[in-house]
Amino acid sequence: MRLDLLDPATSRDLSARPERLRERIEGQSLLLGYRLPVFSRRAQRALAVHPKFFYFDAGVFRANRPTGPLDAPSDIDGAALEGLVAQHLRAWCDYTDGQHQLHYWQTRSQNEVDFVVYGPLGLHGIEVKNSAQVRPEDLRGLRSFGEDYPEASRWLLYRGSERFRRDGVLCVPVEEFLRQLHPGSFPN
Repeated sequence: MRLDLLDPATSRDLSARPERLRERIEGQSLLLGYRLPVFSRRAQRALAVHPKFFYFDAGVFRANRPTGPLDAPSDIDGAALEGLVAQHLRAWCDYTDGQHQLHYWQTRSQNEVDFVVYGPLGLHGIEVKNSAQVRPEDLRGLRSFGEDYPEASRWLLYRGSERFRRDGVLCVPVEEFLRQLHPGSFPN
């Protein structure tokens, strides 16, 4: 967190008392981001307990992300793409009668699904990859999620151009998915 982006009084308070930073973020009073809770309905495995933090905008993430010689551009681009998808899914949940919730899913053994959308229009597990190719290991978290939630639709959004199904997971170009995401209906 770059404290110099805050007003001077808040910056002084947070740098003098670091515990206040956590309180501020947990209270979301900074308005710089939001937290996704872990999806835990009918949990069959030990799950992560901490929410996942996202900046409210992928551009804010890029502006605040420190970079150096050990930071691969593809890692930064991947996190930014995930943040962009989060923005769209969060807006979709809000504009679809507010009856859908956005979560993520992660087991203690580190199987993860980036997003879980839950509500009247279904249960959807979504993984985002900043790659033009889909590798078998990219589907690991979605396979585990499908074992626990066989009724869920599972999506892998990637930077390629082909739409196909692999191991019960619909692999779709991220751009195509976002263009089909309209309030009141989930892409198919």
